[in-house]
Amino acid sequence: MSKIAHIARAALVGLAIAVPLSLAGVAAAQETPTAAKPIKPARQCFYLSDWRGWSAPDKDTLYLKVRGKDVYKVDLAYGSNQLTWPGSHLVSIVRGVDSVCSPLDLDLRVSDGFGVAIPIRAKTITKLTPEQIALIPKKDQP
Repeated sequence: MSKIAHIARAALVGLAIAVPLSLAGVAAAQETPTAAKPIKPARQCFYLSDWRGWSAPDKDTLYLKVRGKDVYKVDLAYGSNQLTWPGSHLVSIVRGVDSVCSPLDLDLRVSDGFGVAIPIRAKTITKLTPEQIALIPKKDQP
């Protein structure tokens, strides 16, 4: 065997050993997570038919009382000062199933009872803990 053929054969053997080792390293790196995935909280759903009352401490926040003891905080993407007026009505449009699990499930309007109902849009919905409910000022309790 010539010297060139011997060197070529040694190079091929080296490659045959190096490639599987490098691929094993890549596979191991892919199996090891670089960052822990955040745990998604369980979805907290309610039915509009269980909605018992509401309050609005400001134009961008609603508190909804559900099933007598649960309170959900709804942060609004765009609200209305009319929410804080005495005698205002909160109207919910139901299309299909009346379950609310995400902000897109709420189609809300606020009305003073005399004019056109103004649409408001929910940004987030959060079920409050008993401790969080206790922190809501009495005048803003739903």
